[in-house]
Amino acid sequence: ERVVVLVIGGGGREHALCYALQRSPSCDAVFCAPGNAGISNSGNATCIPELDISDSSAVISFCRKWGVGLVVVGPEAPLVSGLANDLVKAGIPTFGPSAEAAALEGSKNFMKNLCDKYEIPTAKYQTFTDPSAAKQYIQDQGAPIVIKADGLAAGKGVIVAMTLEEAYEAVDSMLVRSVFGSAGCRVIVEEFLEGEEASFFALVDGENAIPLESAQDHKRVGDGDTGPNTGGMGAYSPAPVLTKELQSVVMETIILPTVKGMAAEGCKFVGVLYAGLMIEKNSGLPKLIEYNVRFGDPECQVLMVRLESDLAQVLLAASRGELSGVSLKWSPGSAMVVVMASKGYPGSYEKGTVIRNLEEAENVAPTVKIFHAGTALDSDGNLIATGGRVLGVTATGRDLEEARDRAYQAVEEVNWPGGFYRRDIGWRALPQKQLAPKNKLTSTK
Repeated sequence: ERVVVLVIGGGGREHALCYALQRSPSCDAVFCAPGNAGISNSGNATCIPELDISDSSAVISFCRKWGVGLVVVGPEAPLVSGLANDLVKAGIPTFGPSAEAAALEGSKNFMKNLCDKYEIPTAKYQTFTDPSAAKQYIQDQGAPIVIKADGLAAGKGVIVAMTLEEAYEAVDSMLVRSVFGSAGCRVIVEEFLEGEEASFFALVDGENAIPLESAQDHKRVGDGDTGPNTGGMGAYSPAPVLTKELQSVVMETIILPTVKGMAAEGCKFVGVLYAGLMIEKNSGLPKLIEYNVRFGDPECQVLMVRLESDLAQVLLAASRGELSGVSLKWSPGSAMVVVMASKGYPGSYEKGTVIRNLEEAENVAPTVKIFHAGTALDSDGNLIATGGRVLGVTATGRDLEEARDRAYQAVEEVNWPGGFYRRDIGWRALPQKQLAPKNKLTSTK
């Protein structure tokens, strides 16, 4: 069955999806709206920058005009605002949850209530709109403690407070000074879990779920997991922390109860469930930290370069409620992505700095692929940085070490004085090499 696919979004995750869809034998054409300069230059998709993705009727008429048989929604905002609802109503197969089901990410409080009701293991918590009540609870619980904005805050609405003062300050910033606007008019205060984080992805068709390969993201901006949280500075797959045994525990205690619970609540979930997990230090068992209702970025990049199945057919099956017989094929070995970001990110950063040498970087090895997250062409045809996270330099290898060496070799080729990157992606899985002195990758140039 041949299919034309439209991917909604314009970041690194969408570039990776276009790349995998373009390689799908059953996919006749891939459109991406709005897309970005790197996606169109790479030939992985035809970008439609003029299509307004917040206007459902415009998206629907585009699909009808071009015979689109599957829409894949990348980012969370169009999902929370109901794009999938409108597409499904118009009879267009869509991979991505309804607005009601997207509340798993759109509201932390919704997710926590679902966990309570269906006995899904998560951190102990309470929800507040009153700052003094929140502070009283924090004082009773003690630090370290975690404060989260209830709504969508572009990955920045979570504060891990190591002291009571930091926690009070986080509450004030959200509930009193409204730094996250309406997303922070309710806060969740939850216990601090100790252990190792992991990302777990499952494809869901409303009733059935199938796991994707494991991956681990690096959220902090600096080497050694220091500095503020970002949208992700790099990732690798598979993640050794998620053993096969642990993966089945996650499916049985977290993913499947969620899928069944959502169906029971009358809002069936179709799309990717991305569970942010903490593998607890004491019990060794997984607890749910948060749900995202989309592929993670940058984890999507390492998953897509390892996927060998026909992605278009798999996502079509999910959109039709036909996942039960599907299994996925992955390449052996490992993949790593190193994110190159604009200097100053996650704070304020300069836009418009010129990036050169990408072709040389991609030619380091045949298994290197550079995904574009925030790039554009200027009037002279130069590639420029337009976002905080700009490039996802991705490589596969026989093992994690080979994937890492290739990814960093490619990173070294990129000529972009306005950018920076972490030098220790994969450090939890490759601890021994990190400590070696005079290692080219860890020494500062």
